[in-house]
Amino acid sequence: MSMLPYLRAAVRPALRRSTPVQPGYDTTRDPSASSAVVDCAVYRAGRRALGSACLTPREAMARVRADGGFAWIGLHEPTESEFAGIAAAFGLHPLAVEDAVHAHQRPKLERYDDTLFTVFKTIHYVEHAELTATSEVVETGEVMCFTGPDFVITVRHGGQGSLRALRHRLQDDPELLAKGPSAVLHSIADHVVDGYIAVAAAVQDDIDEVESAVFAAPAKGSARGGDAGRIYQLKREVLEFKRAVAPLLRPMELLSERPMRLVDPDIQKYFRDVADHLARVHEQVVGFDELLNSILQANLAQATVAQNEDMRKITSWAAIIAVPTMICGVYGMNFEHMPELHWRYGYPLVMAAIVASCLTIHRALRRNGWL
Repeated sequence: MSMLPYLRAAVRPALRRSTPVQPGYDTTRDPSASSAVVDCAVYRAGRRALGSACLTPREAMARVRADGGFAWIGLHEPTESEFAGIAAAFGLHPLAVEDAVHAHQRPKLERYDDTLFTVFKTIHYVEHAELTATSEVVETGEVMCFTGPDFVITVRHGGQGSLRALRHRLQDDPELLAKGPSAVLHSIADHVVDGYIAVAAAVQDDIDEVESAVFAAPAKGSARGGDAGRIYQLKREVLEFKRAVAPLLRPMELLSERPMRLVDPDIQKYFRDVADHLARVHEQVVGFDELLNSILQANLAQATVAQNEDMRKITSWAAIIAVPTMICGVYGMNFEHMPELHWRYGYPLVMAAIVASCLTIHRALRRNGWL
């Protein structure tokens, strides 16, 4: 029987339990602080060791190697100098350290000796009263995770994607934390993918709104094609979402299918669930992209049809005006010997002919749908 029957309950945001905030936790780095470390703790048997909140990363690692357990160190946007000491203490590879400091990496999974380096793109939905051509729909950040035999180092970039609540939930489940660093890695991956699911639902609402606006009857006086800017902006935001989701598929497959010494077998089973949810979100995002392409094409087609209708009306009126223009042009040539030029009823006859011709053409054009 698995030792993790309540794993999903521990990591799903929908099942969060309210937990009093403990001292020593923070979501972002204090600009006035001299260190990028926002939390540093030692865990033994799934419980946070007393007094570990005041430890430096070097002290935490020394205590872990002396008494067992594992260290979890959280950092927010560290500089090269701030991260150099931690990298040396934990033996992190220079290439992974460079990626963690400079950020702007695509999601990936790399192995350096006894350390797994994982990059996650976090996605946050930006609330807006009305979607416009300049609305920001999604905001991205990054969470990078170094996972070793007895340590986890998380490096976060951006104002979103805080792991504070996640750490609290994990500390409420000692049985899960007792599985070691791989349990933390799984929880972070699940937390990030859960964020994708929530953002996908919100983006779906925006797409539904735009789709309804495109196919709704235009208001009087408004022109077709006015939603193109909103559609294009939403498409750009969906592409940003896609760049966060698509590259993560392969790392999740590796973590769920390939045996790894650093990943507990009981934990690895649950990576399959994360990979399944990620695949579902990826299908949604790809569908969003294709649907927005169709909506944009329909919007442009509607604008083209409206322009064609306008051109037909203009052409119809030009054809009607051509008749009096031609007749008046003929009688304006000022020749002395012209038919009916000096006839008493010539003018009324010409005017009657002009009106009759224009009415006949107008009726024919209306019958054919041009007016």
